[in-house]
Amino acid sequence: MTKEELIEKAIVVLAEEFEIEAAAITPEALLTETLGLDSLDLVDVVVLVEQNFGITLKGPDFVGVATFADFYEMLWRKING
Repeated sequence: MTKEELIEKAIVVLAEEFEIEAAAITPEALLTETLGLDSLDLVDVVVLVEQNFGITLKGPDFVGVATFADFYEMLWRKING
């Protein structure tokens, strides 16, 4: 999977799960504000990532993740070691 494919898949999965327009998910948009996440919703994000990308995320993985670009970069690093 290329990084572009990862980003496209993440956008589709997040837009569907959180019932927002995919166009709202831009690299510079804030993850928690755009998705309307609270701490319980973050668990949903972790489960979605496990189901769709086959990786396990933990709380420390989200340190420094503010934007979707940060989120994609974190996923890319986790997938590619």
